[in-house]
This record gives sequence, structure tokens and C-alpha cells, in this order.
Amino acid sequence: MPLSFPSRALGMLLLAAVFEASAVAVPLPAIPDAPNVDARNYVLIDPVSGQVLAAREADQKVPPASLTKLMTTYLTFQAVARGSLKLDQTVPVSVAAWKAGGSTMFLQPNLPATVEQVIQGMVVVSGNDAAVALAETIAGNTDSFVQMMNATARQLGMTNTHFDNVDGLPTPTHKVSARDIGILTEAIIRQYPQYLHYFGEKTFTYNHVTQNNWNPLVFSDPTVTGMKTGHTDEAGYCLDATAVRKGRHLIAVVLGSSSRMGSAHAAEALLDFGYHFFETRRAYSAGQVISTVRNNQASPALVSIGTARDVWVTMPIGRYAQLKPSVNLPAQMPLPLKRGQQVGTLILSEGGKEVARTPLVAMTSVEKAGWFGHLWNVVRAKF
Repeated sequence: MPLSFPSRALGMLLLAAVFEASAVAVPLPAIPDAPNVDARNYVLIDPVSGQVLAAREADQKVPPASLTKLMTTYLTFQAVARGSLKLDQTVPVSVAAWKAGGSTMFLQPNLPATVEQVIQGMVVVSGNDAAVALAETIAGNTDSFVQMMNATARQLGMTNTHFDNVDGLPTPTHKVSARDIGILTEAIIRQYPQYLHYFGEKTFTYNHVTQNNWNPLVFSDPTVTGMKTGHTDEAGYCLDATAVRKGRHLIAVVLGSSSRMGSAHAAEALLDFGYHFFETRRAYSAGQVISTVRNNQASPALVSIGTARDVWVTMPIGRYAQLKPSVNLPAQMPLPLKRGQQVGTLILSEGGKEVARTPLVAMTSVEKAGWFGHLWNVVRAKF
């Protein structure tokens, strides 16, 4: 049932009281520290809530090696989704793609390969030739594609990222952060779930050559769904691991490990930590009315506010009852209001620490009352 608040201050008190009354007065379960893993940088993220569960130097700018290809892949999926590429169309292979150094899917200029095959060659066996071929197909040349990569990074909020190339070969300014790789991985999971199966494929065959996925976890852990490995001397061993257990996604980004298996063990330990000690729940549903605020200058005077999207929170197991909401509304609500227009912010916190925040929007359109309507609202509010 929606709550009717005659004022902003009282609304905040009553809404918090609803949650507080449901809290059980028992000792809170202890949550251990995150595991000490072989990685210079890492981040553990729940992609549904977007919350970070554990991190180490997650905003440091470091070389990403072949994790760069996640952005190349994202832009390829984007091109397929908008129809400018088709999975079954043939990708032209330039001499530059053919001669790309490092890991390869063994593309050749006169040997046909479809977009789907080249995607597989890029994400399963980390082909640099595949990354160059797709970039040239989408943007005409790799320089233009790199501009697209950096523009997209800015749009996604990857504030510590700069790309110089499409494949991840090291340069002094080619950098990412663990958090930014997590943001990019979230975007891939959220926007292109129909293509996630590519990342978990164990082998890839092209031109009579079969190669294994570089990610050890796709062989050892059936819950791991991908996503990408990388290695250079500068970057160390890197792994962006995604998993689904009991329907719940987690992302573990590990950068700068000392060995391939070290990165795998680090990612596995972080995933285990996230699944064992945290849970994700839906706190509010899209369109749910959070409160009803009286505004005598509005028509109607009772303004329903709520969330435009589902609000998910990730909490240590057993702590959800401690979650406390507060509503932040302006002292004077702007009028008129359109349905869906943001009017404030809902902040969820636990133990004085903010857990999540989401915009509050008007559930219906609201007009500004005339002088008679305003007077009538004032009179009605007194009875």
C-alpha cells in the first residue's frame, strides 16, 4: 500500500520507520574480509545491482592486455544489433589483419570467415587478427574504430580508460582500470545477453585449426560463463570472469596476476566470496509508489512518487532487514510535472553507509492548481 506523507520531513521519518520496524534485534552475521588473492588490481561486482562487493586498487590505470577486446566485442555486438553487420556476412581480411602479431585465429586474405566466426576467434582464442578485421569492417580502419572505442568508454562512464588500439598490445597510454572493465562487462551482460554464449565456448575451430579457450575457469567451473583473458609482460595475467549460480550473475575482474592459473584462482576465490556471503534482492519494483506527498499548489494535491525501474540491492546475507530508506525531495516541487519526471532521490543505507540510490519520479502527470484549486486544497488539508 502506498504511503501518504503530508510533508517531506514526516515522510522521511515514517518511511524509515517502516523498515526499522521490520528489523530483528539479533546480532548481525559477521562478514570476513575479501580473500587475499594474486592480483595487483581487482573488483567484484554484482551486475544486477551494480554494487561493488570487494575491490583492490580498482581505479588505478593499468595496461589491460587483451581485455581491450571486450570493447571491440561490445562495438561489434552493437553493430550487429543495429543491423549494420550480420552474423553470417563475410568479413574482408586485410593484409594488416593477416599480419597482426600475437594470438591469432589464423585469418587469411583469401579464406572466407563470417562475422560470427571472427567474433568467436576474438573472444574464445583472443585473435588479434580477428579484432583488427572486425574494426576495419565496422569503421573502415582501426584509427577510426579506436575513436569509437574511446567515445563509447566515456558514454559508459569508464573514467580511467584510454584505448590506443583494438587488440591490447601495450603502449604507454593504453590504460584501463579494473572498475572500468567491470562497467563494460555489465553493459555487455545487460544489453547483449543473446551473445553471452560465445564467451563460454571451450574450443574454436577455423582453417582446420582447433584451439582451446584461454580461460581456465570455463573448463574447471561449470558456473563460469566467460568472459575474457589477457596477458602481456606489462599487464601481467588478466582475467575478467563471469559466473551464474542459482540464476545470479557476478563479475570478477582480476588484473596483474603473476600467472595464468594465479589469475584463475584469484577470480574463483572472489566469485566464491561473493556467492557465499552476499545476496541480491529487489527492494522496489518498477512503477511502485514509494510515497504520496501533499502539495497544495498541485492538481491533484496528492502527488504519487516512485521508481521508474526495479531497484536491486546487494547485501551481506542476513543484513537486508537493516536496510533503511530515506527520501530526498526538493523543498519546493516544480510544477507542472510530467509522468516519469524525476522529482527526488531514494537513498538506501545500512549502518549509516549508503548502499544504493535511485531517482524518484512522478507516477502521474500533475498540473499547477489555479487560485481556487489551491484554496480548496488548503481547506481540505485541514479536515
